[in-house]
Amino acid sequence: MGQLSDMDLRLLKVFKTVVDCGGMTAAERELNIGGSTVSRHIKDLETRLGLVLCRRGRSGFALTAEGQRVYDEVLRLLASVDSFRNSIDDIHLRMGGSLEVAMFDKLVTNPDARVATAIARFSDLAPDVALSIHVASTNPTERGILDGTFHVGIVPSYRSSKSLSYTELFGETMLLFCGENHPLYGADHRPLTWQNLQSYAFAGLGFVSPNMEISHRARLSRRATAFDQEAIALLILSGRYLGFLPNHYAAEFVTRGTMQPIAPNRFKYAVKYSSVLRLSPQPSRAALLFQECLVSAHASKPLSP
Repeated sequence: MGQLSDMDLRLLKVFKTVVDCGGMTAAERELNIGGSTVSRHIKDLETRLGLVLCRRGRSGFALTAEGQRVYDEVLRLLASVDSFRNSIDDIHLRMGGSLEVAMFDKLVTNPDARVATAIARFSDLAPDVALSIHVASTNPTERGILDGTFHVGIVPSYRSSKSLSYTELFGETMLLFCGENHPLYGADHRPLTWQNLQSYAFAGLGFVSPNMEISHRARLSRRATAFDQEAIALLILSGRYLGFLPNHYAAEFVTRGTMQPIAPNRFKYAVKYSSVLRLSPQPSRAALLFQECLVSAHASKPLSP
């Protein structure tokens, strides 16, 4: 390919936006340029790389195998560019650029999760930093922090990496739920044991987590797999599966009568959440400040049992 120019970087950013938006039409609004210009930029990039990056037409937008590889490399490249910019800002003792924060889903309804307070404090202290919030599970968050895609993470404390620094922030309680059309809805739950629950279909998270650990330990019959809490909620609401959800997130379903906790004093487990930073290279001043804001926001809040 030869030397990378400013125009190449611009074309790569356009390509990333097109992929993130799922097609050219949606990218027009995000980039604030016309569709013909977006199409020309993608064509210029394909010519520059000598590769077909995507298929577009009446059947929709889709990446080719080569396009997916290029997209993955673009993410790493742009993360490195941001890291360089942040490092230069650090040298000049100023904060600018962007801060990419990744967190586990369904934290906003947790009264002990004071992330919004931390964001407000950070925004006041670093108004020139563009903040981006992503929702991701633990493994992608930790990988992203290690490769520079993310700068700060908020994840369930479960298994730690020696390359990352963890600071405990808050907790939540996970309860076992059934939907209104499930046989256990409205039933007497007092005789139930973990062994009794093995005869019912269970919906669990499909990645290493406290959810996966407790379902394996209790030998629950996993019949459906989900990759975020909302998908678990949908499976429970179908009336065909049991599943664990944070008590604060499920409260609205319980109030509406579409979901019910099963023996909540018995079938439950606690999850602690921690902020995550990489150890090396040293995080940017913006990342360290956001971490300080998280710790400060949660310092006055006792951890949930």
